[in-house]
Amino acid sequence: MQCPLLYRFRVIDKLPEKPSEAATRGTLVHAVLERLFDAPAADRTAPRARALVPGQWDRLLESKPELGELFADDAEGERLSRWLGEAERLVERWFSLEDPTRLEPAERELFVETELESGLRLRGVIDRIDVAPTGDVRIVDYKTGKAPRPEYAEGPLFQMKFYALVIWRLKGIVPRRLQLVYLGSGDVLTYDPVVADLERVERKLLALWEAIALATETGDWRPRPTKLCGWCDHQAVCPEFGGTPPVYPLSVRPAESGEDDQGRMGPDRAEAGRPVALEGR
Repeated sequence: MQCPLLYRFRVIDKLPEKPSEAATRGTLVHAVLERLFDAPAADRTAPRARALVPGQWDRLLESKPELGELFADDAEGERLSRWLGEAERLVERWFSLEDPTRLEPAERELFVETELESGLRLRGVIDRIDVAPTGDVRIVDYKTGKAPRPEYAEGPLFQMKFYALVIWRLKGIVPRRLQLVYLGSGDVLTYDPVVADLERVERKLLALWEAIALATETGDWRPRPTKLCGWCDHQAVCPEFGGTPPVYPLSVRPAESGEDDQGRMGPDRAEAGRPVALEGR
């Protein structure tokens, strides 16, 4: 949705991307908040959470040694120390937004997957699911950045509606609340979905998959320049920056006259055996 060409680079070409300090810090903070709930409720304190940061960083390094490249030139360890301190402050801020001593999540880092009637599979990983005694379901997602301005809030909210759609199709339950916890700015944003919301999301996903399938077959992936381009790892091969994309690794066919300008296509155009899935992240 952000940039079709970036989708191609990541999903089809599988071009490598350098780890970033911000994204890795987010992974670290998520790991700490997940592990904190292993402790009894009374022990879920800010000091205990901060103390988990170094150990979780070591575990991350063990599972992904390439993350060590982030601080390869930091011989004295000063940058790493500051970075870990930033992670600790984000973890500590969470305690001003939620009280973990009063929470018993039903699920943490839950992988979910479902298949729609169309055959499209949806899957993702949900940070936390809370279930109230009444049976009401709340989906919670942690963000280590700052809350977006209202005009940019639809992207993160769409992610949450994606998760809600998967839960609805899996369990037949519409989540009572979707909650985004922004640790970078100390904001908590909530949204209470209804069935009509989730039906709209489902229609949008089907249209999106049709556009992806058409671009996959024709090889026509257009860049969509935004302010986020400055953080993209693939500027060297992006036409917007004077680059040339790598040779397209799939066979292509000319666009058919029956296809409209939005890249829509009918269900009879889907190739047999092609993986049909969208992931929410």
